[in-house]
Amino acid sequence: MKLSVFMRTLCIICFVFTLGCSAAEKKKELSPRELRTLVRLVSEVLRENHFRGAELDRGEIASKLFDEYFLTLDPGKTIFSQADIKQFEHLRPQLDSQLERGEYQFALDVYDLYRTRQQEFRKFAEERLKKPFDFTVDEEFVTKVKDLPRPADRKALAALWEKKLKNDVLYYRLFNRALEEGRKERAGKAGELKGKEAQKFVHDQKVEQAWKPKSPEERLLHRLRDVNNEIKRREKVEIIGIYLNTLAQLYGPHSNYMPPALDEDFEINMRLSLTGIGATLTSDDGYIKIVSLVPGGPAAKHGKLKEGDRIVAVTQEDGSTTDVIDMPVSKAVKFIRGEVNTKVTLTILAGEKGPNAVPEQITIVREKVQLVDSAAKGKVEEITLPDGTKKKIGMIDLPSFYNDFEAESRGEKDFRSCSRDVEKLLREFEQKNVDAVVMDMRRNGGGYLMEAIRLSGLFITVGPVVQVQNSNKRIGVEFDKDPKIVWRKPLVVLTSKLSASSTEIFAGAIRDLDRGILAGDSRTFGKGTVLNVLPVDRWLKGGGSVTYETAMFFRSAGGSVQQLGIQPDVIIPSLTEEMEIGEMFMDNHLPWNTIRPVRRLAFDPMLGLKAEKLRVNSAKRIAADKDFAVQQKRLALFKKYRDRKSVSLNEKKRWEEYQSEKLYQEELEKMYSEDEKKNKLDPVLKEAANIAADLAAM
Repeated sequence: MKLSVFMRTLCIICFVFTLGCSAAEKKKELSPRELRTLVRLVSEVLRENHFRGAELDRGEIASKLFDEYFLTLDPGKTIFSQADIKQFEHLRPQLDSQLERGEYQFALDVYDLYRTRQQEFRKFAEERLKKPFDFTVDEEFVTKVKDLPRPADRKALAALWEKKLKNDVLYYRLFNRALEEGRKERAGKAGELKGKEAQKFVHDQKVEQAWKPKSPEERLLHRLRDVNNEIKRREKVEIIGIYLNTLAQLYGPHSNYMPPALDEDFEINMRLSLTGIGATLTSDDGYIKIVSLVPGGPAAKHGKLKEGDRIVAVTQEDGSTTDVIDMPVSKAVKFIRGEVNTKVTLTILAGEKGPNAVPEQITIVREKVQLVDSAAKGKVEEITLPDGTKKKIGMIDLPSFYNDFEAESRGEKDFRSCSRDVEKLLREFEQKNVDAVVMDMRRNGGGYLMEAIRLSGLFITVGPVVQVQNSNKRIGVEFDKDPKIVWRKPLVVLTSKLSASSTEIFAGAIRDLDRGILAGDSRTFGKGTVLNVLPVDRWLKGGGSVTYETAMFFRSAGGSVQQLGIQPDVIIPSLTEEMEIGEMFMDNHLPWNTIRPVRRLAFDPMLGLKAEKLRVNSAKRIAADKDFAVQQKRLALFKKYRDRKSVSLNEKKRWEEYQSEKLYQEELEKMYSEDEKKNKLDPVLKEAANIAADLAAM
């Protein structure tokens, strides 16, 4: 039976927690009969309505669900041994038929063992931490465990626990050393500080004091106590929710089952009103990881927090500190959220410094963030070509596809939308005799589909923008039907691996209609699916909701946006180029595909020939540019961090390595900050402007 669904065609990268205003917990104890109904409903919704539901073999689903549930509970492979998993092996082929009958005992039994093993680890830690570790021994702790087998048995688990505890204690010892070093450095400058800098000094002192009273061992035991309490408190509906969410993610990385409390957080995200730091989080091997920053939000404006950073602790204004390692994201966000104009200090491991990073602290003032505050912004830069001629380049920073649909539906004439704001900027550029435009969409994670179509229409007369294929394989085409064209002059679209969804639709349309040049990373994110949200509450009160991929976007040229993203005409080196960001790095992602192209007219049939010359000119500039020389050093350092699979447990070696890398990082940062003081464009944006100037000259 096909279930009717409530369609929301908001293109988002994935469902994770967006730090906004706190949501009231909604808990309702479901009876065993209601729980069976919930399991049957969710599994049927996914099987019957997901874009590739009918294509997945039921035996394959059962086998994958078995493995993934253990990984969901224990991603670091430190709790379950191979022997533990073997005792459930006879149930592997039965899980699909159990779902059809609404049976969920497997989920509860595995969770009971998980709870038991966590308690055993805590007791092991309590005994082991009574004795000191020898940090002079040369040994390694493996941090990348994805492709490693689990420990064979209890004896192997105990050996792993020994190293894990040693690494955790060393982590706190190094952090304390880094704090003390920073304190001494700031104390020497304290007399010179005034105003906000003096206030920051006092705040930093308060944060440091919060860390001092407890030893590394005490902090670790405190964290383990909190983790165990959280695990013990989970009720049946929450455990089954974890199991059903694991099932949903087998169909696709953006599919989720959300229990009622998490469903309310999702509603907050959809309403686009947030109170907090403005960051989107997920869980990654026990860490709270930054997925993206809300454009215009406090974290984005602060500038120090980056995608890929991992939050390990949260400190409030009163100095109270909470360790969030191994904490569920749903709980961690409650410590990061808070009242407007209050400060929160995040202790992070910088993503670009890899597994050997020593924690550092970032203090952010919480604000109420309206996502439409991240409006399109424009400015004009003058570029001098080699022959001495000058070109005016209009730069538009568009961090999201926003629209005030409530105001539009009320018929308000001045409602806000990104396409209207960009149109206004383009008309201003025309009055200033601007020669070419750069659309900077490097951090645009998407937004409203209709806005992507409207934005495309500003640069073309009429034509196809995107094709949409649903789960029944029916194909529809979305057109720009307005013959009006606002900007006819040269266009460069700047993207990165963070550019996703609606950005990819816009970039694909510009590419397929030969309307402009694409520049940036070697590809965009690769998020090419439409999500539906189905409230299970309509059949079962307190049932939460299911989010799943229901359709796929295809370019007018026939290729999908999914997985591979959009490739540029000109590649510009950047840090995001080296990051493992994108759909292709997500488990169970839908594969790239192709359908028949639709008829379209080329805006500039000679654009392909021009692109070749632009690539040659760009490569010469990059090779001779000192800013890109610094960029290459940063990239080399990042690749070194990224490729590490383990960290040293020798304290002297690890501290010396941290010190040398810290000095190198500071030198690179100093070069960048000098450029910022001079109000220079960042190297990638500057090169995009040069490409636009070249294109205008052609």
